[in-house]
Amino acid sequence: MTVVDNARPVQADEIQAGPEVRARVHVPLKTPLGQWLKADVFSFRGLADHGEHLAIGLGDYAGSTEPLVRVHSECLTGDVLGSARCDCGPQLQEALTEIESAGGVLLYLRQEGRGIGLYNKIDTYVLQDQGMDTYEANEHLDLNADSRDYQVAADMLSALGVTRIRLLTNNPEKVRQLQQCGVQVVERVSTGVFVTPYNRHYLQTKARKTHHAIEVPQHTG
Repeated sequence: MTVVDNARPVQADEIQAGPEVRARVHVPLKTPLGQWLKADVFSFRGLADHGEHLAIGLGDYAGSTEPLVRVHSECLTGDVLGSARCDCGPQLQEALTEIESAGGVLLYLRQEGRGIGLYNKIDTYVLQDQGMDTYEANEHLDLNADSRDYQVAADMLSALGVTRIRLLTNNPEKVRQLQQCGVQVVERVSTGVFVTPYNRHYLQTKARKTHHAIEVPQHTG
């Protein structure tokens, strides 16, 4: 994996995916998570959706031929506010720890609410409280059940020189799309199942409707 020089714009002939996508800036970051983790944060130019997505290199990511990768869609309510309606926050925290240990990259994609945006996601919460599941609520608002396209994730990995990965996910659609986009997923690594009394139905729905590889325990601990 190629690493660009610290804290400066990347030149066009250094790291890039095809003729367009390339790493833009690379800066170090320290983040407290039980212990202080050293992270290298990459921004990009030329992404097809013009989103401000980030790649976060952790551990010995530069020395790994098959880095552990998590493709994590932004969830302000779960990642920042700690909402128990989903499992996004605990999955993010787990991913940072696991990737730092194994050496790899976390791709943080600005795809709030499976691609529908923050305000629409809040609107779906109202419908979920009336009895709809997370996918039905999207469709009731004339939105796709899942609008995410992982081509941008594949382009980011290519810009970092990554072609073979171990993918940290329970979602078979992420595996399928990344492979379709030319990323070799040599192993799918399961995430934990972070069930609460408030997200049990959400997790069961993901397992039933989109075949996430999870088993939801009957009772929380």
